[in-house]
Formats: sequence, C-alpha cells, structure tokens
Amino acid sequence: MLPKGANLQKIREGKRTYAITPHLPGGFIKPEVMQKYVDVSKKYGGTMKLTSAQRIMITGLKAEDIDSVWQELGMQPALGFANCVRSVKICPGIAFCKRGKQDSIKLGLELDRRYIKKEMPSRIKMGVSGCPNSCAEAIIKDVGAIGTDTGWDIYVGGSAGSHPRLADKLIESLNYDDALRVIDIVMRYYQQYADIERIGQFIDRIGWGKFKTDVLAEFYGEKSSAGEPRVPQSEAGDKIVPLPGGLTEGNLVFGDAITADSVISDIIRVYPQTIPIFRSFGMGCLGCPSSAGEPVTKAAAIHGLDLPELLAALNKVVPEKK
Repeated sequence: MLPKGANLQKIREGKRTYAITPHLPGGFIKPEVMQKYVDVSKKYGGTMKLTSAQRIMITGLKAEDIDSVWQELGMQPALGFANCVRSVKICPGIAFCKRGKQDSIKLGLELDRRYIKKEMPSRIKMGVSGCPNSCAEAIIKDVGAIGTDTGWDIYVGGSAGSHPRLADKLIESLNYDDALRVIDIVMRYYQQYADIERIGQFIDRIGWGKFKTDVLAEFYGEKSSAGEPRVPQSEAGDKIVPLPGGLTEGNLVFGDAITADSVISDIIRVYPQTIPIFRSFGMGCLGCPSSAGEPVTKAAAIHGLDLPELLAALNKVVPEKK
C-alpha cells in the first residue's frame, strides 16, 4: 500500500523512495511556508524539485517518514483521485507582466478552487495564459484559456505525452464570467460521456464537430439535435483497431485471457471490470499517457508489483471464452 499522500518514485535494490507534492495554487508560496519545505527536506533527507505544474515536490523520502513530513509541514496530505484535475497552471498576467492582456491569476485561481482534485474520467490539466505568448502552455492543456485584447479564447483537448496533441479553439473573446461558464459546460459534458480518456482522445473519438456543437448549444441556450456520444462495447470475437494515443494500442479480443504482454488501455477498454483491480494494486492513473501503450509486465515492474499475482487477479474477472 502507498503511504498516505505520497507517490512511489523509484525502486533501487528493493528499496522504495516516495515523493509528496503539496498543492500550491498558482505556484504562489509565502517565505515562511518555503522555509518549512527546506527544514523538512533537510531533516528527512529529501530533495526539493520544482514541477511543471508550479508546485514543489519533496522526493527521496522513506515510507515510514511520510506521515511525519506532512505533520511537520502543517499540511493535510494532498489527496485526490488518480484520475482528477491535477493542476491549473497560471502565468503572471496583468498583475505582474507588462505584456499581459487579461487577469490570468484571477481566472486561474477560480478554476483551481472549482476543479482541483475533482474526479474525472482521466487526468486533466488546465492552463491559463494572460496573453497569446501562452506562458502557461494553455495550448497543450486539456482545457486552456488565453487572454487577448478582446477577452478570453478557450481551447480544449491539448496534451503532451507520447502522443502530443494541440488543443482546438472552442470559442473566443469571452468575458470572465462567460469563460468560467463555458469551461464548466466542457467539464460536465466530459464527465458525463467520456471513457477513461483525455479530453483530446474523447474529442477524436466522437468528432470535433459534435463536441463543439453540443457544448456551444448549451452555452447559447440551444438544444443540440445530435444524439449522445456512446462508448462502443466489445462483443465476443470483435477486434478493436489500434489507435496510437487513443483508447487502445493493442489487439486484445473479448474473451481472450490477459497476459503479461497485454496493453493496459486495451485491457480496460475490453474488460472495464478490471479497473478496480488495477486500482487495488495502486495503479490508479489508468488514463495517463504511459498506460496507453504499456504492457502489464512493464507496469508491474515500474510499480514494484508481483506480475503473476496481478495477472491472476485480473483474469479472475475475465469471462471464460466459450
């Protein structure tokens, strides 16, 4: 079991080290809080690392020290669902930058307040950039906002990882309230209809036209004439066409046993009943870019799991092939 509020980082010669990443909205931190980070890191032999999500990770920690680290930081463990809104990256905007067009800090902190750690079909990242320079990398975030002279342009579907995708522009020139409102519609639509997939993968599956039509119909108070997006169900003998960066990259068929070479995203598409099994083994982030093309044997090694034990548990919920 993982220590509370920690992530497994490395396994060297059988020894495991962990990291904690306290939440820092917008990356803002007071000097006295920074001093706590320094003192705790020194005491427990940790290393401080600035992350791409504007947080400070303390890594190289022992499992038995995790509770004490959180206690001495004076913070609650940064808990959340593995598939949730992970971060809202914010640029300085008009508050601190001479090139700022819009108040990115105000919008970003409000998005952080509304969505951070909220459960989603997959991991989600947001970015708020106060001008088209996009210093918060909004164009490669699942949901991004970019400030212009006329308001906020909203982008959806961006991601990095092994199959990077630039976000699509959904709507432009919105004021603060309308930007929040359309983002809320996007998040609810995604929660309701998506599978274990990033927003960009969801858009690619149902089509950009349908996604945009449905979201903007609600935004403008109209009724969409299109039907609800459906997740295709596997039938016995049906083969799924591999899609790089999509819902599956392997060729598992309904009724097949799960093997060491079975791709994780393939497994959860064909056998969604395996999701709680994976999570019970500490493999919660099933929508991350790595799992798209990662076989069970590699994932087990990375997480320090017993491969035969994991395969046995997974195959217990697989229907017998007739």
